[in-house]
Amino acid sequence: MTSAQVDAVVVGGGPNGLTAAIALARGGRSVLVLEAQERLGGAVKTEELTLPGFRHDVFSAVYPAAAASPVFASMPLERHGLRWVQPEIPMAHPHDDGRAAALMRDVDATAATLDTLQPGDGAAWREAVTPYVRSFDALRATMLSGFPPVAGPARLLSKLGVSGTLEFVQLLLTSAHAFGERLFSSDRSRGWLYGSAMHGDVPPENAGSAISAVYLKVLGHVVGWPSPQGGAGRLADALAGVLREEGGRAQTRARVAEVLVERNRVAGVRTDEGDVVRARIVVCDTSPRGLLAMAETALPDEYVRRLLAFRYGPSTLKVDWALDGPVPWTAPEARRAGTVHVGGTAPEIAEAIRSIDTGTPAQAPFLLFGQQSVADPTRAPAGKHTAWAYTHVPRSLDWALERDPFVERMEAQVERFAPGFRDLILARHVMDPGDLQARDDNLEHGDVGGGSYALDQLVFRPVPSLSPYRTPLRGLYIGSASAFPGGAVHGVPGDAAARAALMDAKLRRV
Repeated sequence: MTSAQVDAVVVGGGPNGLTAAIALARGGRSVLVLEAQERLGGAVKTEELTLPGFRHDVFSAVYPAAAASPVFASMPLERHGLRWVQPEIPMAHPHDDGRAAALMRDVDATAATLDTLQPGDGAAWREAVTPYVRSFDALRATMLSGFPPVAGPARLLSKLGVSGTLEFVQLLLTSAHAFGERLFSSDRSRGWLYGSAMHGDVPPENAGSAISAVYLKVLGHVVGWPSPQGGAGRLADALAGVLREEGGRAQTRARVAEVLVERNRVAGVRTDEGDVVRARIVVCDTSPRGLLAMAETALPDEYVRRLLAFRYGPSTLKVDWALDGPVPWTAPEARRAGTVHVGGTAPEIAEAIRSIDTGTPAQAPFLLFGQQSVADPTRAPAGKHTAWAYTHVPRSLDWALERDPFVERMEAQVERFAPGFRDLILARHVMDPGDLQARDDNLEHGDVGGGSYALDQLVFRPVPSLSPYRTPLRGLYIGSASAFPGGAVHGVPGDAAARAALMDAKLRRV
């Protein structure tokens, strides 16, 4: 058993934890990151999951929010080895007849693919999205800032005017279904819209799903949907490099068991091994459940109750493939895309999503499909390729029984739009919801979003508060994806929690 003293401890070495530690180090604090896993990165990791030489992103893989992040923009990540790779086409959504709608970097090019499905749908998209592309800095300040987001909406009002801002508020409150019905004439175009909404967990029929779809597509137009060259782990490595440059330290295989408390404030942490690190600031890059596991007895009952009421998103099943060649999509656009939405028309996608609520696995699941090796040949041996797909699934299933049949249905969905796909499979690696949580404690029941994005929770996460990063225990903060503005890899919650800690320390000195 050992003992150490620092100004601040960060529990968890994911992107938010590393970002929090960098902010604290830049604020003049000595800081130590304690990570339970063997490597830093949280859900940003790359491993040879299938065969030697095939580099798979274990969890997240595509990073439009990271490319847009004002927090990451303040860091010299390129100096520490990060190189973004942009696929020729950010996303394609194929259909059975070999045509596809695509999200292109150029709005007009995107509109042209929509018009091939239904004349007029492209013009409708151009008219709807162009104001947000032109006002992207204000939109980013609204969507990627700490709580409360004040400056961004004020800038949006200045850019869009009163009527445009009211339209944005309507977009925040509406469903992808209602927005798609109003905007497009074709169920195929609506399916293209629904696919981006399904990066979150709010069904297309529910309020709040439209903004997820539109915002992701605006990101594609402005910053693309890139991935790190060589794998997602390069982003985690770059963040760790910046932390070292700023004087911070990190220790892996160090699971925190308890937050220490003295005189009604944080005094440090104790690990599972009994090691003690004394500190007056503790920032947790954990889920609400993880926070309670370390500090429940030191927190007021009302705060504990609110954390226990935090709702997690649906479970996820993910498959990685080593392939003997590129995926033989019938649609040419899909062959050039980094991400492919596999699911068909809007009604088909809606039916697949409804199966989650009924507790039965979808017969034709909607898939988020990635093929980073199309644009990044470092991911696989020469002539070979990697691919992955994940889909939301009911939480209550017995995966010992359902796993193999469900994976077969996932592969059948890909085969539907890419005949011959199965013949290319050299190896596969499957993670069901339990596997995902076993690899990362923050992925509760396989929830990859850090909590549900239902509208009533999206703004007030993890609990309603003027500063959701502060807990009632002085010196204890939460800065994970479960805190505002939520999941995706952009570092905003970690940075906001660290800034709250630095502000509190400054006020104490005053």
